[in-house]
Amino acid sequence: MSRETSSSPAATAAQAIFRVALGSVLMAHGSQKLFGWFGGGGLEGTSKGMHAMGFRPAKSSAVLAGVGEAGAGCALALGLATPAAGAAAATTMAVAASVHAPGGFFATEGGLEYPAVLAVAAAAFTLGGPGAFSLDELSGHILDRPWMRAFALATIPAVAAVQIYRRHQALAADTATPDAGAATSEN
Repeated sequence: MSRETSSSPAATAAQAIFRVALGSVLMAHGSQKLFGWFGGGGLEGTSKGMHAMGFRPAKSSAVLAGVGEAGAGCALALGLATPAAGAAAATTMAVAASVHAPGGFFATEGGLEYPAVLAVAAAAFTLGGPGAFSLDELSGHILDRPWMRAFALATIPAVAAVQIYRRHQALAADTATPDAGAATSEN
């Protein structure tokens, strides 16, 4: 039985359903970035978009965003290494939310609503664990210890802040250098 022994069977099932759904959504979005699946731009298109948004180097940023969504999403769906998976997904989505923040709140207006909700949901699994129907449970929580949860949760704002700062620095440099827009997405 899981360490969350007070959960009802319905709550345990709901937690698993939500974790798998969240992981699946993240996998789909990451697959768009990495492989061009589901109408995505693949690494080339994502790199161009990353460059335009101020992420440098663009190709590495595209890979990190894709893995942060697809890889972490897969691990979340399986309930494997949930603290690390949740933190990776939450950090990736927190950075994405910062890109959408100037658009306001609602996703229909280009706002941060959607990536922010994904970030919060992933952070919740980072803190709360995967539940009873998970590979972490089957492995005796080898990769899901309470200290791992606390550490992973603490890294989310720190790593997101570094990425957001670096992006703002790159955008400021682009503004200061008139021909910066001519740089390739391979920067």
